[in-house]
Amino acid sequence: MSQTMTGAPGRLGTPDMNLGDDPRADRRMVAALQPLGFDVAPEPSLDSSASIDELREFCRSIEPLYDQAFSFWFAQAPAAAGVERETRTITGRDGNEITLYVHRPAGASSPLPGLVHYHGGGMVILRAADVNYQWWRDHLAAQGLVVVGVEFRNGGGALGDHPFPAGLHDCADATRWVADRSDELGISHLVVSGESGGGNLSLATTLLAKREGWVDRIAGTYAQCPYISGAYAVMPPELPSLAENAGYFLDVAMMGGLAKVYDPEGANATNPLAWPYHASADDVTDLPPHVISVNELDPLRDEGLAYYRKLVAAGVPAVGRTVLGTCHAGDCLLPAAMPDVAAATLDDIAAFARRVV
Repeated sequence: MSQTMTGAPGRLGTPDMNLGDDPRADRRMVAALQPLGFDVAPEPSLDSSASIDELREFCRSIEPLYDQAFSFWFAQAPAAAGVERETRTITGRDGNEITLYVHRPAGASSPLPGLVHYHGGGMVILRAADVNYQWWRDHLAAQGLVVVGVEFRNGGGALGDHPFPAGLHDCADATRWVADRSDELGISHLVVSGESGGGNLSLATTLLAKREGWVDRIAGTYAQCPYISGAYAVMPPELPSLAENAGYFLDVAMMGGLAKVYDPEGANATNPLAWPYHASADDVTDLPPHVISVNELDPLRDEGLAYYRKLVAAGVPAVGRTVLGTCHAGDCLLPAAMPDVAAATLDDIAAFARRVV
């Protein structure tokens, strides 16, 4: 199926419009994306028809490109003041080591809200140690939170090849470890958060916690631009943003390939622990409060909104939030170009963490 849709409302009837040409796009974002070519649709790449070996090699090849992009975008982003860092190593349920990056306000004495953060990358690439995620955790800690970043096993890339459920297990085990040591870490209560693949893992960890009987340890879940449907090879009509915003920062066909790296045999295509979009009403009933934050110009926008509506229908306290004018994770990735947009999201996450108890 074509990645564009003639007459799709967001494309203003122009199916081949680039992100940089869309009148809805924040011009500061476009200016920051242009030097690296992210303002135009990416060149066609591997999709779900490729072999798993080809897709894993693709994952290894694109990580350095993202490293360069993050270094470029964050070179002028102001550092957070008054934050202390330490690194912990724990053992997960599969006998593997999990590195945790702990950030806290310097000199904090009273218990503070805790936030466990899962990085993006479609659950198959990138690292919690990347410069952009360090920056994000530092700035959340500067808001008065104890923030723990999880270096979970990826489906591919440098930290692969560990398909589902390896990364989810690591995120859940890290979250339980933090909850069990709340007194030691100076944490009053705990929320989980992440963007893109980290948004998936935030929702999936909460669902798994319910299944395993410890969801009461999670006071709230804040998922940003969650990558949760797995439906990128077929683009179902009930998710029109996949077509409306196709080629805007993300290549939908490529996401289908990355989904195959996460679940090589496709056995978990409708498993809500792999793809939370497929959660039932029973799965989400009695979950803690959620915020689902999406980006207006993101192919993934509508799956996040669908999950929000599912939560509300099940009686879960939930807030939906749309960051206008931005591409996928634009409010996280471009703090130097759009400091007010990044600050608004950081403020909202911190306020949510303080509010839920």
